[in-house]
Amino acid sequence: MRRPTRGVRAGRLIIGGGFPVSVQTMWKSPLNAVSLVDVAASLRDLATMGSDLVRFSVPDEQSAELLGRLASESPIPLAADIHFDYRLALRCMDFPVAKIRINPGNIGEEWKVREVIAKARDTGACLRIGVNAGSLPAGLADEQDQAAAMVKAAETEMELLERLGFHEVVFSLKSSDVESTVDANRAFAARCDYPLHIGVTEAGPLIPGLVKSTLAMGRLLGDGIGDTIRVSLSARPEDEVLAGLEILRACRLRSDGVNVISCPTCGRSSFDVRKFLEEVSVFIQSIRAPLTLAVMGCVVNGPGEAKKADLGITGAGKMAIIFKGGQVLRRVNFEAAAAAFREEVENLI
Repeated sequence: MRRPTRGVRAGRLIIGGGFPVSVQTMWKSPLNAVSLVDVAASLRDLATMGSDLVRFSVPDEQSAELLGRLASESPIPLAADIHFDYRLALRCMDFPVAKIRINPGNIGEEWKVREVIAKARDTGACLRIGVNAGSLPAGLADEQDQAAAMVKAAETEMELLERLGFHEVVFSLKSSDVESTVDANRAFAARCDYPLHIGVTEAGPLIPGLVKSTLAMGRLLGDGIGDTIRVSLSARPEDEVLAGLEILRACRLRSDGVNVISCPTCGRSSFDVRKFLEEVSVFIQSIRAPLTLAVMGCVVNGPGEAKKADLGITGAGKMAIIFKGGQVLRRVNFEAAAAAFREEVENLI
């Protein structure tokens, strides 16, 4: 059972409050170095894939203004990631930026946080108090117990918010260490009902980052902790979204979209599973219907072992076999396999 939390609105997205666990990612490059037209197109693609929110770094006023322009057109809510300069948070809230992330370890004096809270109250933006083990406030950075230090930092900010009567807040307590991340979130979750953004910060490249993130998130989500997630990878935003969705599906917290089962291939394979998956990946990622699709390398792992899939494909000699419920639907040349498979999936949908 999920931990009961208050609901916090970020644009059209509600985080917590019993709503589905949302998936977010972060834009990977400076906004002043890319075309806003291209970024807007990418936001539409990310929304189609299943991203519920995208966060952008805002290191200067130009970035704040560019983000504001994007926020007016974006199909999903956007968040501003603010460090050091509270005035950038204020500038972002001149636009329909849905969420402002501030770091208590570097945002500065209490009066600056008060200024941010006052404007968030006026504009309807929500806040994320993002506590990172690597940038804790003075006096906590040298504590031996990293998890306890993160909880203290979060509680200090929570006390200020409570005094000011502002509750439109999501908290995050992140470390690059799995155990510290899990311990801190469990401890903080036991003390309050604010929604939690969970993840392992600076998790690493694709494979190591996936392992750390899955281990930490799986344990927390299994405890009912976590209302929105980000898989922080040294990889594309698309990879972060796909990873987040797969974690939620594996934890049975999300049922929309495609569950792909595919064999690892071996010397019996007559069908190039990896190449085929690359050909159909964009198509599969665009599907929101709850389907299970099987892609197998040979008849050993074909219709029989994958008969529970809604639709599957495998190789048999020099032909590809498309099957449904373990029964063969059609045989096609390998060159026509991707198009035929898409056609049969569309027929199902």
